[in-house]
Amino acid sequence: MTASRPRKSYDGVVLAVPVAVPYERYSIESAHWWIGRALRTLADGAGISHREFDGFAVSSFTMGPDAAIALTQHFGLTPRWLDHLPMGGASGIVSIRRAARAVQAGDVNIVACVAADTNQVDTFRKTLASFSRFAQDASYPYGAGGPNASFALIARAYMDRYGATREDFGKLCVAQRDNALRYPHALMKKPLTLEQYMSARPIAEPFHLFDCVMPCAGAEAFLVMREETAVSLGLPFVRLLSAIERHNAFPDDAVQMRGGWVMDRDELYGMASLTPDDIDFVQTYDDYPVISMMQFEDLGFCGKGEGPDFVRQHTFTIDGSFPHNTSGGQLSVGQAGAAGGHLGIVEAMRQLLGSAGGTQVADVKVGLVSGFGMINYDRGLASAAAILARQSV
Repeated sequence: MTASRPRKSYDGVVLAVPVAVPYERYSIESAHWWIGRALRTLADGAGISHREFDGFAVSSFTMGPDAAIALTQHFGLTPRWLDHLPMGGASGIVSIRRAARAVQAGDVNIVACVAADTNQVDTFRKTLASFSRFAQDASYPYGAGGPNASFALIARAYMDRYGATREDFGKLCVAQRDNALRYPHALMKKPLTLEQYMSARPIAEPFHLFDCVMPCAGAEAFLVMREETAVSLGLPFVRLLSAIERHNAFPDDAVQMRGGWVMDRDELYGMASLTPDDIDFVQTYDDYPVISMMQFEDLGFCGKGEGPDFVRQHTFTIDGSFPHNTSGGQLSVGQAGAAGGHLGIVEAMRQLLGSAGGTQVADVKVGLVSGFGMINYDRGLASAAAILARQSV
């Protein structure tokens, strides 16, 4: 195999205008409506017409039968760069990577990265029915449908191997709910105690109610551009220091115990000239707390199998020793379909811009956000991560 060339840095690439369209438990509107809301808010935040976005990256599970190309006519866009990213929770970071290289090359000036989904009464059922041919063939015939059972298998194997307990997972869920109470758009508005977590009704053992995200409707979005473009528009921005993605990592593992972050994390920190100790906050993809624990390990904050002890030794609230999912994450804000992969990016941007309001962590300079997605029947296929820094770093 030919040795890979050193990667070019992301110098000069910035992110601006973090947008969250407030979530709703159910919506009669289409995904297109939510995408349109996000585009309008991006344009208002940038102080320009949405027609000046000459790049468009979109992720959605519920905008079918349309693809990104159809949305250009629907919204009056005329982009010279277009991407449709059906990678679920990894889509946001993947869109950043691709948009960053395009703006560096001069192929595009401003890329609108948008993720949105609706949630009508039967949306989740319809999405599940057509989500994965492999899941249809391998697990549906046995009466196992949806992510809960697949992730329960992963969680039970992880608990058996590394000694994690439901109390460990509950500590993360309770901390995220505490954070969410400070985030005005979180759908979960009531405090959560560990006792309530432990006594909640079972869903798919070892998962109980508060281990699982709540489907909802909503949108998240941001802009990718060159620094000089942001300066000319008078926009505050955050810097992209590094980013990685990996798909179908470790396919020979009998049960998923690790993600693709392990394969590329040295490059993630090396490009940024940082170590895990330099990170001020972390936004993990949290469809289930076991996946957040796996990311703590695979992103180098502790060794493999040390996730349970890491959780026991730290606090994860906004003012804790390891600020994590500061808006509440999907477990307490809600999972607006593919927008879940953009939720952590938007919150990380707010943190670094100093505009996070009640969820603001003090004196932050650098944050890490990670993505994970596209479970078929036994593992998530996509993993990604990015390190972002405030403008003055």
